[in-house]
Amino acid sequence: MAAIVTLNQDSPSVQYLCKKDKRLTKVISMVGPITYEPHTDNPFPFLIHEIIEQMLSIKAGAKIYGRFEELCAGQITPESISKLSVEEIKAIGTSTAKANYIKNAASAVLTGELDFTKFPDMTDEAALKELVSLRGIGTWTAKMYLIFVLDRQDILPFEDVAFLQSYKWLYKTEDVSRASIEKKCKKWKPYSSIAARFLYRALDMGFTKKEFHLFKRND
Repeated sequence: MAAIVTLNQDSPSVQYLCKKDKRLTKVISMVGPITYEPHTDNPFPFLIHEIIEQMLSIKAGAKIYGRFEELCAGQITPESISKLSVEEIKAIGTSTAKANYIKNAASAVLTGELDFTKFPDMTDEAALKELVSLRGIGTWTAKMYLIFVLDRQDILPFEDVAFLQSYKWLYKTEDVSRASIEKKCKKWKPYSSIAARFLYRALDMGFTKKEFHLFKRND
């Protein structure tokens, strides 16, 4: 079982971010401590979940993933998926392309092409390159894997819709170009993932529904 991680004002990463970004400091104070458990014990189901959720809302992705769990009798493994046809996977509401990607991911594990045990020892760059080399796994999926499975600390998920929504709220901007985001968020390094986690939580808690104000209460 993965160790549970708590991020609070005593965490070196949080202290660092608070020194670097006053807007993010306000968000951290609004959100409060974050506790999470990396998905190190179930990397394959996590990867399948992310493939299913690509280009979908969280709600729609969760619904289809739930159907997929039922299809696999609660055991999402390479072996269980290898017994399914593309048509059976499509029947849960996913596309032909995604059904093929899911089959491909299962096959890659069974043949040894995809070996999850290698990733913890890889650099961020090497792990991303390895993951995106597989058909159906793009940069967004690979970054989600690095953040939520490998618990890498410095991944900036500028491809992610939820992150962009919180980013626009935080900085009061509509410019979500890669260059602009990387420039503005450079001060987060080497804890970009930690900053992203607080922005995700702010979105989940509904804070982004109201305008962000740095010098007054956001309640």
